[in-house]
Amino acid sequence: MKSFIKSLIASIIFASSTLAFAQETFSDLDMVKAGPLIDYVYDVYVIGDGSQSFTEKRWIKPFYINRTETTYDLWYSIRSASLSMGYKYINPGQEGSKGKRGAEPTDFNKYQPVTMISWYDAIIWCNALSELSGFTPCYTYNGQVLRDATDTAKCDLCECNWDCDGYRLPSEEEWEYAARKTKSGFQSGDCMSGQINEKGKTDYSIPEDELGWTANNATATHVAGTSGSPFKEDAPPEAGSGNPNGLGLFDMSGNVLEFVWDWMANYKSSEPGQRYNGPETGSQRVSRGGSWSAYTPFCYAGDRYSFDPNEVYNYFGFRLAKTK
Repeated sequence: MKSFIKSLIASIIFASSTLAFAQETFSDLDMVKAGPLIDYVYDVYVIGDGSQSFTEKRWIKPFYINRTETTYDLWYSIRSASLSMGYKYINPGQEGSKGKRGAEPTDFNKYQPVTMISWYDAIIWCNALSELSGFTPCYTYNGQVLRDATDTAKCDLCECNWDCDGYRLPSEEEWEYAARKTKSGFQSGDCMSGQINEKGKTDYSIPEDELGWTANNATATHVAGTSGSPFKEDAPPEAGSGNPNGLGLFDMSGNVLEFVWDWMANYKSSEPGQRYNGPETGSQRVSRGGSWSAYTPFCYAGDRYSFDPNEVYNYFGFRLAKTK
């Protein structure tokens, strides 16, 4: 009985400290609701429209997606806190494309996106963020929460609970939806995300350099959400001060390539009203959005890329999503 009471007290203390930690640390998370306004209906669009040889209809249920790419400041806080909880990572990550790996965030660049992490690191970190937030982790293997990025076999075979309240990577169909959605429908996939006029229609005359950090206007990563911001020599522009896309998201084109859930494969048809998350197995995971190291034609809203989930580069990052 005494041991039960001790365990109960320990659980209450942990839950209380987790809530306090979450409220203090995650204030820079800014999730936007995407998809239909009513939870039990679907929004329909054509994935790959305007950019891919093969396209398919997709049915989107409501979901949430973060306005900015995951910053190194947030990554470092969660990774550091989760190590004592049994979480293991392959890579410590770094501050933008030029930071020192695993170093404490700097005042000048802490809101640059985290880079030099693998897809495995990203999904494990999402589980850690969920646990520290008091939510249910999305990624499991045989019913057990994944906490070890070095166990790549389990990560490859893991399942994502799309109905839980935890943080996760967006699916590819969610990512493209968020990149192309506007107030009047959907922009074309053959241009930069946010290359639209006031009516939400595709407008190719809008300068691409105002919509993303690419090889056309950058030699490294920039503070999240600052494409189109006035240049400052003495300090970086404020995070989220640049030009958003039609859904109010930043850097959906350029800055860093963003991991998504899906294995790479040709688009397949899906049943009306059904979520499609790609094939169950594969060899490479999809990344979207282009980066600072790629020219604008490789950063368009409909472009897709794929890499081994263990690969690590200073132009890899990710964006958070959530079902509810």
